[in-house]
Amino acid sequence: MTILISAGILFILPFIFIGMLFINKFKSKLEWLLDVVVTFLLVSWLYQASAWSWIGYYFRFVMVGLLMIAIIYSWGKVRKLPFKIHEKKKISFIVNIILIFVFGLYNIFVLTSYSTNATKLELDFPMAEGTYFIGQGGDHVQMNYHQSYEPQQYALDIVALNTLGTRAKGFYPKDLDRYEIFGHAIVSPCAGVVTEMENGLPDLTPPEADPEHATGNYVALVCDHAADTTLYLAHLQEGSVLVENGDTIEAGQLLGKVGNSGNTSEPHLHIHAEKNGVGVPLAFDDRFLVRNQLVRTN
Repeated sequence: MTILISAGILFILPFIFIGMLFINKFKSKLEWLLDVVVTFLLVSWLYQASAWSWIGYYFRFVMVGLLMIAIIYSWGKVRKLPFKIHEKKKISFIVNIILIFVFGLYNIFVLTSYSTNATKLELDFPMAEGTYFIGQGGDHVQMNYHQSYEPQQYALDIVALNTLGTRAKGFYPKDLDRYEIFGHAIVSPCAGVVTEMENGLPDLTPPEADPEHATGNYVALVCDHAADTTLYLAHLQEGSVLVENGDTIEAGQLLGKVGNSGNTSEPHLHIHAEKNGVGVPLAFDDRFLVRNQLVRTN
């Protein structure tokens, strides 16, 4: 149900607002301007914060293009109108001011997620080859639900995109092979020592989950350059883990494959670091990754 609601917001809401710019009979430039600002703030928020890998990463550019066309078209209808708002439109004026405040606040939350002042753990990207999409990431819950859990703050959920810019063939398939990332190789993001691992938990059929074994099959390691921090790579494929506790590993060494084990909704790689029970920000080639960003590897 949550997925359907989210999809409804993603598909329907922005296009209702954009459509209103095309069909509304504005009485003044101010009335038009308020509608434009509301629609722009809504589109800006959804462009940055919605899960675009579900319907196509590149589809969000269509939304932006339609907004630009709507603004240009509607301006042609109002450019000769007076600026002052029509007397009978005071209620819509108040509604628009409220929406500007709400969507403006959402945009502020999103913008704050793009950086952090906390010291980052520098790593190599843990996926060997493909186009990867950050499903959860950033410094605010608007972009990264992990921010609500102190040990997993700054965690990333990573999926892969196919040529259509979606994470799977189908909206929410049960067949794990239809998810682009399933079975992709995971490599060590640093040189270090393996401190924990699990390899025998089953890969589950979406939307099944195993909250009793939250990480599923996983590898935990301590990087040589951050001896006080533990790095976790979780939800690996059953039987794919290639390292044991105590192993010394090199950066780029194969660790296992992406699966769907543990407390997970679908195949993806979860990665986070902890120091004294508190999440540590991650950086890959000096990039602090947030939701809807892409990483292309060779």
